Amino acid sequence: MLPWTALSLALSLRLALAQSGAERGPLASAPQGDLLLLLDSSASVSHYEFSRVREFVGQLVALLPLGPGALRASLVHVGSRPHTEFPFNQHSSSQAVQDAIRAAAQRMGDTNTGLALAYAQEQLFAEAAGARTGVPKVLVWVTDGASSDPVGPPMQELKDLGVTVFIVSTGRGNLLELSAAASAPAEKHLHFVDVDDLHIIAQELRGSILDAMHPQQLYASEVTPSSFRLAWPPLLTADSGYYVLELMPTADPRAPRRQQLPGNATDWTWDGLSPDSDYDVALLPESNVRLLKPQHLRVHTLPEEAGPERIIISHARPRSLRVSWTPVLGPAAALGYQVQFGPLSGGAAQHVEVPAGRNSTTLQGLAPGTAYLVTVTAAFRSGRERALSAKACTPMGERSRAPRPAPRVAVGRGG
Repeated sequence: MLPWTALSLALSLRLALAQSGAERGPLASAPQGDLLLLLDSSASVSHYEFSRVREFVGQLVALLPLGPGALRASLVHVGSRPHTEFPFNQHSSSQAVQDAIRAAAQRMGDTNTGLALAYAQEQLFAEAAGARTGVPKVLVWVTDGASSDPVGPPMQELKDLGVTVFIVSTGRGNLLELSAAASAPAEKHLHFVDVDDLHIIAQELRGSILDAMHPQQLYASEVTPSSFRLAWPPLLTADSGYYVLELMPTADPRAPRRQQLPGNATDWTWDGLSPDSDYDVALLPESNVRLLKPQHLRVHTLPEEAGPERIIISHARPRSLRVSWTPVLGPAAALGYQVQFGPLSGGAAQHVEVPAGRNSTTLQGLAPGTAYLVTVTAAFRSGRERALSAKACTPMGERSRAPRPAPRVAVGRGG
């Protein structure tokens, strides 16, 4: 009888453990997400300060679970122009990331943080930079507090897209401005620390980053004019229940949309939405094991993507001219522009790429006295494009002057 008794006890124990696990919910998996480290590398930071910040960032990533199936990191410098030290998909281990951070050199130049934030926004959602879709996005900005251009608008765009923003200031920043720039609540996402004491916050910042990468409640990200993505922690399993998602336009609560999802689902994307509109979302976990409270969220879609509204042709020369346009700003800002130009009479067209943050370029190598069709195309994160065209003419070159005839000398007759 002993073998049967032992088998019975083992089965009872496995059943009890399984039931206990179902009551607690699914086990937490390793957090996944994209972490962008934004360092002030401009001339406003001394070499000593930069070395201390670089050391701190290396200590921070050493505490994080970096790897292909976990967190990925990228490092971007703030300077006159933003510079990527390494993209998300370049290093696959924590040690490799630490080595790359130690090798990073200060870039110097101006402190154009706003331009770097617009660039960071592009990198966080660009597959070419190794960014992944459907994972949490976190930005850690380490700064001395100074910036040569506005920070608020591009930082708000990042937060509107679901990016969690942490700011570490070495003590000379404006408290009100940085509090507004960081994610809420500011007391969790903003740190004022002397450059020699940065190591003190490493463990706390690590925990906050992991919380953002492994969300504890329903949240929205990848917001566009017509869609947004929802994600939530694994509250159920495939065997313990299912979810019901409800979407309701705030302006018209009589037209709700519902979607039933299996218990092992942790994300869903709503599309076909109206731009610049509020939506109320409810996540209803339905379980046959335990009672779970609904989670609620309000999401605002971005305004409609609009292309350049006006093209200005100036500084026309026989072989060059300048093209300017009204930039696409705000939450639906363009990721960049392409200027295409070619002779109206026919022939090969050429194009110039212009990064976000700039709204003009000079076209070179043109033919004198020629009419051109110039098209400015704005590219957006959604993959859509908006274009506007204008005609432009180069003037004729200076005509060669005919040589003047030699002066005629009158020869008088002698008397």
